[in-house]
Amino acid sequence: MKKIIILIILTSLIGCHQKIEPIDNQNQQKTTQEEKIDKKGDEEVMDLYINNHKYDVKLLQNETADSLLERLPLTVTMDELHGNEKYIYLEQSLPSHSQKIFSIHTGDIMLFNNNCLVLFYEDFQTDYQYTPIGKITNAQNLKEDLGKGNVQVIFQKER
Repeated sequence: MKKIIILIILTSLIGCHQKIEPIDNQNQQKTTQEEKIDKKGDEEVMDLYINNHKYDVKLLQNETADSLLERLPLTVTMDELHGNEKYIYLEQSLPSHSQKIFSIHTGDIMLFNNNCLVLFYEDFQTDYQYTPIGKITNAQNLKEDLGKGNVQVIFQKER
């Protein structure tokens, strides 16, 4: 029994969550992170650099995004998970207001729990809860730039 409990704990520490299958139905009734970003008024933006390529990030108006902005610039090595995301456990927690997201889209930036910053580069459905932070608006080459392994990512305030 102790071995099973230890195995469960170790498995949960490996990554932020399990892989969920790709989206089969694009006509979700739920409001997506992208729709929420499109509805906001005054936009906060952030730059993201991967392999010397600049990506533009539209941030949501929430305390999680605000708290992340206060910590910039931030250079991290993000770990690969399941061939659809990169993640990093932050040293300090961010405010979180997790909600069911239902659909993840390429370029979504979210917080899992209160300290796992996640950058998604594939579309898929999920039952997991995240705190949305923002979305990369020019994500066409994101998957190629992120590559297959761990990658250095620089988050900074827009110049």
